[in-house]
Amino acid sequence: MAEFKIVTPKGTSFAVAGGGYEYEQEALESLGLKIEEIDASSENSFIDAAHDADAVYAKGRTFTKRMIDGLERCKLIALGTVGSDYVDVAAATARGIPVTNVPDTFIEEVADHAMMLLLASFRRLVVQDRMVREGRWAEGRPALNQARLMGQTLGFIAFGHVARATAMRARPFGFRMLAYDPYVEELVMSPYGVEPVTLEELLRTSDIVSMHAPATVDAKRMLTEKHFRMMKPTALFINTGRGATVDEAALIKALQEGWIAGAGLDVLETEPPKPDNPLLKMDNVILTAHVASASARFDPARRRRVGQEIALVARGYWPRACVNPTVLEKTELKRWQPYSMERGPAT
Repeated sequence: MAEFKIVTPKGTSFAVAGGGYEYEQEALESLGLKIEEIDASSENSFIDAAHDADAVYAKGRTFTKRMIDGLERCKLIALGTVGSDYVDVAAATARGIPVTNVPDTFIEEVADHAMMLLLASFRRLVVQDRMVREGRWAEGRPALNQARLMGQTLGFIAFGHVARATAMRARPFGFRMLAYDPYVEELVMSPYGVEPVTLEELLRTSDIVSMHAPATVDAKRMLTEKHFRMMKPTALFINTGRGATVDEAALIKALQEGWIAGAGLDVLETEPPKPDNPLLKMDNVILTAHVASASARFDPARRRRVGQEIALVARGYWPRACVNPTVLEKTELKRWQPYSMERGPAT
C-alpha cells in the first residue's frame, strides 16, 4: 500500500501506558500502517506535523477550524467517542473530510447507568445510605412517603440508541413513556411503548426527565431556566448525555428553589466540577464522574473501532459511522459492503 500517514496528539487519552496502540493496530497491521504521535500542544505545532497526514486520530484536545484547514490531504478524522463536540465538524465538512465516531460501542452501559441514576434518585438511595451509616435508621422511613414508581411518567429528550435501550429497561417498571425528538418518527418510538410529544408537553407532564441529546451546536444549552420552570416540583432530572446541553446555572437554581425535586447527573458543563459548584453539596443530587459508558469492554471496543474505520478509508472505502455523511459522496472513497464477494468481510 502506498504511504498512508496516520497521526494523533502525543501524550493524550486512550493510549495505554507507554503509548501503545495495540487495539487500534489490529486492523492496521496487515496494511503496514502505524499511528504516529505528534506534538499538538499548539495549533501551529499540530499543523506543522499533520499537514501531510492522510488520517487524524482526534483525541485529547480541541480541533479547531484553523487546524483542520491546515490538513492538506486528509481523508479522515477519526474519533474514539460518541461526542464530536471537540472537533469543528463544520470545518471538516467544508473541506470534504469525513469525521467518524463510535456511536454504538457502549449503548447498553449508558442505558444501565441512566436507569441506575433514575432508580437511585427516585428512592433517594444516597441519602438513605448515609442515614443508616450515621445511626439515623428511623429517619429513613418517613423519607420514603412518596408515590410508587409504577405509573410514573418518564420523558426522554432525544430518542437515539441510548434512550431506546433505556426505554427497554424502563418498560417493565410500569412507566408511561414519552419522547421529544423531531428527528425520530413515531413509527420508531411506538415499538418501545413511547409516545411522541412536544418538548413543552414532555416537561410539564413527566415525573422523570431523562436527557439524551448530543452536544451539537443546536442542542447547546437546550434546557434553560424557562424549561426547568415548566417541570413539576416533584420531578427528577437525569442526564447521561452531555453537560453542554443544559444551562447548569439554571439547573442549580431549579434545585435550590424547589422548581424540581432532584437530579442524577453523569455529565456537567465543566468537568471535573469546580470545588465551589453548589451541586456538590446538594442532598437531592446524585453525581457520577462521566462514567456511564465505562466497562471492561468499552475501551478496547472503541479503540478497535477507530482502527477499523481508518483501515477502511486507507483501503479506499467509506467508514462505517460518519458524523457528516453528506461528504462521503463527494470523496473518492467507495461505498463498502459488509460481505462483498470482491473483498470478503469488511475489516
